[in-house]
Amino acid sequence: MRLKHFLLVGLLSIGSFMNAQEIKKNAIEVTGVAEMEVEPDEIIFSIGIKADNKNDLANNEKKLFETLKNGGVKNEDIKFKSMYQNLYSKTTRFTKSFEFKVSAKTNVSKLFEDLNQKWVTNLNISEVKNTKIADFRKTVKINALKAAKEKADYLLESIGKKTGNPMEIIEVEDYMSDSIIPVAYKTAQMSNIQLEAADSTVDYSFENIENIKLKYSIKTKYEIL
Repeated sequence: MRLKHFLLVGLLSIGSFMNAQEIKKNAIEVTGVAEMEVEPDEIIFSIGIKADNKNDLANNEKKLFETLKNGGVKNEDIKFKSMYQNLYSKTTRFTKSFEFKVSAKTNVSKLFEDLNQKWVTNLNISEVKNTKIADFRKTVKINALKAAKEKADYLLESIGKKTGNPMEIIEVEDYMSDSIIPVAYKTAQMSNIQLEAADSTVDYSFENIENIKLKYSIKTKYEIL
């Protein structure tokens, strides 16, 4: 009985090894890639204000909120970031920074003109976003998987074979694929936009913002029939 048991285990081991070899032999690995450009519909700006004392800083903060409100920015879309007091400076001892979000409906150029004040120290792009980016990511990943299947189909067809069931699907890590970083205005070609003179001809509208670029790769393994 013990000998039969060993023989049975040995046959199962050999069978498993042969099956593993057969699967490896009769499989094809391909990688599908898909890309998409998405128009941004939100921009997050960081802005800094200054004053010589706390009272003036409070007044300038009030002016900032009024200006943003008149430009169509909601109070809930304005966030306080930090405050700084320089005790050693003879001028501009107090500064305060905020972030605010604008949508595609916002007249950004007009808002920039209204914020071109002496008490504003800087106005920079923090982030460019699309509110439906998660859906677009799914679409690109699906297209990458479809591209992998299509590649496997025509490669196997060229040698008289067919694509069988998927044996493995792996999303390839792509650090640039879903990161939405500050991108340049096409006219200015820089991500940090400092306030220009009042008569500046730079167009800060959404139409002049580069699209968000998504790219995904899917590695797959298919059975060969």
